[in-house]
Amino acid sequence: MASFVSHTTIDCSNAYELSEWWKPVLGYVDLEGDPNEPGHEECMIRDPESGHQLLFIEVPDPLRGKNWHLDVRPRERSRDDEVAWLVDYGATVVADHRGIYGEGSGWVTLADPEGNQLCVLRSEAELAAQQAQQS
Repeated sequence: MASFVSHTTIDCSNAYELSEWWKPVLGYVDLEGDPNEPGHEECMIRDPESGHQLLFIEVPDPLRGKNWHLDVRPRERSRDDEVAWLVDYGATVVADHRGIYGEGSGWVTLADPEGNQLCVLRSEAELAAQQAQQS
């Protein structure tokens, strides 16, 4: 039998602040009956639609290099609108790969306040519109 992913764990230096930063980015919420609070060394958030959970856990060792990243697909905005919102929210642009495979393709790599990277992909609506144009 195969295993399944219980949750995704992200090592960090401040679990509360990072979980709070990611909640509006992903539309995640605290676990019912287990709210995250300042000073908590482990903070879990979950997607109310899919149930996927992210656990932010403080580690004593300095974090070195990139060992994970999330690819996010906007639920309501376009990729470009999502990138603009994230930058206004405090993310920084690491690399812009828009158009890498032609018009309308690509992604933008950003970093959260602790330098963890995420890639912003085109929304499902953008993908569907492009497929309709090609049909």
